[in-house]
Amino acid sequence: MKIENYFMVTLQQLEADIVTAIKSKDQIKVDTLRGLKVRLQNEKISRMADLSEDQMVSLVKSEIKRRREAAESFSAGNRAEMADKELAEAKILQAYLPAQMSEAEILAAIDQVVAAGGFTAADFGKAMGAVKAKVGQNADGAVVAKLLKEKLK
Repeated sequence: MKIENYFMVTLQQLEADIVTAIKSKDQIKVDTLRGLKVRLQNEKISRMADLSEDQMVSLVKSEIKRRREAAESFSAGNRAEMADKELAEAKILQAYLPAQMSEAEILAAIDQVVAAGGFTAADFGKAMGAVKAKVGQNADGAVVAKLLKEKLK
């Protein structure tokens, strides 16, 4: 049973949110949402087709990951103001993802998959694929991997 996504990023929604951010003079939000809109449009053009919901969610997740990695780099370089800006942008983008599963829900899905498949530590890759298929875009891959490693020890 795959958990359904109840929220999808659309270009029309982004445009409306950009207008709202412009009116409220929230420049960080304006810049962040314009960047996301451009990324979605470029991906649509490069694929020569509309993006599926999963593809859009994946793009938003990659943008969030990029900003978090940049924030870590800025923190390591003693650039706290830049790190804070990147984290603020990541937080803005987080609102465009479907609701994420809690660790307890992820553990329950892992327990079901491991019990059904009889996976061991040597089968981590296969187990990870099965768990990701079950939880879909509603769980952070890093959290799933961490919990699955603990389960398969």
